Amino acid sequence: MNGRTILLIVGGGIAAYKALELVRALRREGVRVLPVLTEGGAHFITPLSLSALAEETVRTSLWDLEDEATMGHIALSRAADLILVLPATADLMARAATGQAGDLATTLLLATDTPVMMAPAMNVRMWQHPATVANVATLKARGVEIIPPDTGPMACGETGPGRLPEIPAVMAALARHFGRAGALAGKHVLVTAGPTHEPIDPVRYIANRSSGKQGFAIAGALAAAGARVSLVAGPVSLATPAGVTRIDVETAREMAAACEAALPADAAVMVAAVADWRTEAAAAKHKKAPGEGPPALTLTENPDILASIAAHARRPRLVIGFAAETGDLIAKASAKRLRKGADWLVANDVSEGVFGADENHVHLITAHGHQDWGPASKASIAARLVQEIADAL
Repeated sequence: MNGRTILLIVGGGIAAYKALELVRALRREGVRVLPVLTEGGAHFITPLSLSALAEETVRTSLWDLEDEATMGHIALSRAADLILVLPATADLMARAATGQAGDLATTLLLATDTPVMMAPAMNVRMWQHPATVANVATLKARGVEIIPPDTGPMACGETGPGRLPEIPAVMAALARHFGRAGALAGKHVLVTAGPTHEPIDPVRYIANRSSGKQGFAIAGALAAAGARVSLVAGPVSLATPAGVTRIDVETAREMAAACEAALPADAAVMVAAVADWRTEAAAAKHKKAPGEGPPALTLTENPDILASIAAHARRPRLVIGFAAETGDLIAKASAKRLRKGADWLVANDVSEGVFGADENHVHLITAHGHQDWGPASKASIAARLVQEIADAL
C-alpha cells in the first residue's frame, strides 16, 4: 500500500479510538492518511491526536470558510485512492444509504466516485436490526465494501456480532483492496490454530486448552502483510480473519491431513494446541452405572504435525512451532525446537493464565538464542512475528 492515499472518516462510536491505531499502522506502510473527524467521533478522540499520528490537518466541518471557499469537500472527496469509514456507526451508514449530506462526512460520501469501504461497529441489537440490515444491503449494492464486524464482548456488556474488527483484519482488507500489496505479497503461509478434539464417545472428548486467539491474530496479520494464508482451525468460536482461507477440522488426524493438503507453502506457523493422544471412540455414550468404575481408555499417540511438516519433502522454507510450558521455559522450548526440527519456536509459560486472554508473554527461540518479547497483546505479538517472518523470507 506504499504511496497510496486513504481518506479516513472516523465515526462517533466507542471504537473510534482504534482509528488511531489504524493510522499508525497505515503510516508505517507508507500510506498517506487524510483524516475527517465527525462530530460524534470528536467525543471519543481529539483532532490533535488524530492529526499528530496522520501528520495531516484534520477536517471536521462542512462550514470551514477557508476550505470551502474553493469547494474543498469536492476536492477532498476525490483526492484519495479509497475512502474508509471506521468505525461506521448505524447512524452514519443509515445517512449514507439514504443519500443525506448534512455534514462533512456524508457530503464526502455523496460527492465522490472514489471506492468506499466501511468497517461497522455497534451494539449487537443495532447490527441485527432490520433497518441496519437493509442499509448494509443498500450500501453493498452500490459497491461499498463492508468489512464484517467481529463477534465478542462489547463495551455495553453484551456479546455478539458488532465489534470493530481488530486492526490487522482491517489492514488485510485494505491489502486485498489494493491488490494484496505488502511485505509478504506472493507468499503462501500455512497457519494452524485452536485445539483438536479427540472423541471418547458422542458427547466427550480429549483436548488441550486453547482459545485460538493467538493463531487467528497471526493469520490476520499475515494476510494484512499481503500473504495468501491457509488457516487450519480446530474447534473455536472465532470469526475468520479478513483475507484468510479457513479449513475447519476437529481431530489431530484431520488437522495433519489438512496441513498436508495445503502444501507447498513458504512458511508454516504451527500455533495449534494438538491433543497428544486419542482413543477409540465408542459408538454410544459411556453410561455411569452403580458399582461400576470408569471405563478403561486405551490411548494412542496422535500424529506429530510440527515434526512432520519440518521433515516433509515439500518443507516450507521457514517452520515455526509453538510451545506451551509450565516452568523451565527456555530449556524445555529450546529442546523441543531441536527435537521437532523447527527453525523457530515461540514459547510461553501457560501457568501465567494466558488461555482465552487477549494478552500473552512469549519468547522467540531460534538457533541464535532467544528474545523475550515481554507481556503484550496477542495482536501486537502477531504483528511482531509477521515482521520477523517477512524479514526472514
